[in-house]
Amino acid sequence: MASRVHATTGQTGTRKEKMGWASESLFRLLFAGMVFNGYQYLVVGVFTLVISFPVAITHAVAPSLDVSSLNRTSFPSGFIFGTASSAYQYEGAANEGGRGPSIWDTITHKYPEMILDRSNGDVAVDQYHRYKEDVGIMKYMNTDAYRFSISWSRILPNLLPFVTLFHWDLPQALEDEYGGFSSPHIINDFQDYAELCFKEFGDRVKYWTTFNEPWSYSMGSEPYTTSHYQLLAHAAAVKIYKTNYQAPQNGLIGITLNCHWFIPFSNDKLDHQAAQRALDFMLGWFMQPLTRGKYPKSMQSLLGSRLPNITKEQSKLLVGSFDFASSSWLYVYPRGLRELLLYIKIKYNSPVIYITENGMDEHNDPKLSLEESLMDTYRIDYFYRHLYYILIAIKDGVKVHGYFAWSLLDNFEWTSGYTMRFGINFIDYKDNLKRHQKLSAHWFRNFLNKDGLVP
Repeated sequence: MASRVHATTGQTGTRKEKMGWASESLFRLLFAGMVFNGYQYLVVGVFTLVISFPVAITHAVAPSLDVSSLNRTSFPSGFIFGTASSAYQYEGAANEGGRGPSIWDTITHKYPEMILDRSNGDVAVDQYHRYKEDVGIMKYMNTDAYRFSISWSRILPNLLPFVTLFHWDLPQALEDEYGGFSSPHIINDFQDYAELCFKEFGDRVKYWTTFNEPWSYSMGSEPYTTSHYQLLAHAAAVKIYKTNYQAPQNGLIGITLNCHWFIPFSNDKLDHQAAQRALDFMLGWFMQPLTRGKYPKSMQSLLGSRLPNITKEQSKLLVGSFDFASSSWLYVYPRGLRELLLYIKIKYNSPVIYITENGMDEHNDPKLSLEESLMDTYRIDYFYRHLYYILIAIKDGVKVHGYFAWSLLDNFEWTSGYTMRFGINFIDYKDNLKRHQKLSAHWFRNFLNKDGLVP
């Protein structure tokens, strides 16, 4: 009898689809059942993930703009608050500045049927040209930092840059040459790319993340190979940084991982084992090599030769190859985020953690007026509840040092195109991409006010 486990993402609506492709073969998997209606399902060994609905939370719903009970001053001194983005989803200017095509240019143009509304990121929300306006929006919101990825660099003024080196937009040339992350050749190429970024921008960038959610990017025909080479490329980049750049530049480097929180279906021993295997196959897949130099025993046992071998030399490179761990959480289950943070603290030697993505979406409804579209009280409630549980985790000893809301603006949401909106600020796609502050932007402005009082 198969054991069962709930993946407690607690989703009541759609979630951000986070599918990355390492090769064209992965396109076919979309039609083979990898994603259904915005949910991702994973079947491993003898357990099955099942989407469950939110656990009721008894705390009072946050008033629209009231921040008296929870605000910046509730968090430790020096805690960093920011918003997040990624290059392909935001920048546009696809053919400007000497930019070459990425695999997402190929996907959206060669296979437009893969995108729900057949759109692309050629223009996206045009941050390439409007970055000064967007910095002004962030300053209005009182944020400290901005997390973005480099496709070509965007080092923005007046904000602390948190830079992601790889947020899924692999150069198409590397995919064509040797299959991208399905080949060991990617390790040296990524190392060279990372070193160029360290050399050119390290005087201004003090926080680097190598990869964004390698678990999501790896979902496809050869996920274990793709993840293996992402881990080795990460370790190679970190070694270069720590050897040649960290001391003179005084920066830190880490990796962003995503994971659901899993609850056993029952008190049966087999169901508890299934929940642990689920964590092993999503989080342990990466954290175990980074902390202990080997894959989890459950993965080794179930996968056998399908799981690449980590050599002794590779193990030495992997262990400790991060100054901080980053976690993204785009699910509607605040308590689950706290439980996951506590698990990481206990299981993986209490690392420093940054929450690099936390947010919720809604469908892009063209029937709503602008005024209606800006009234995102549900998003305020979402942020309030998740920040509350993050604060509880901090009080329980978890070393959470920063938080980035996803996302600053509505944007191109991968296979969902522009049919979903995650933004704290509204993008009017019918009026030259004009920016409008949603109610949640005003709430964040109040929340992040230095003295915690409404200005």
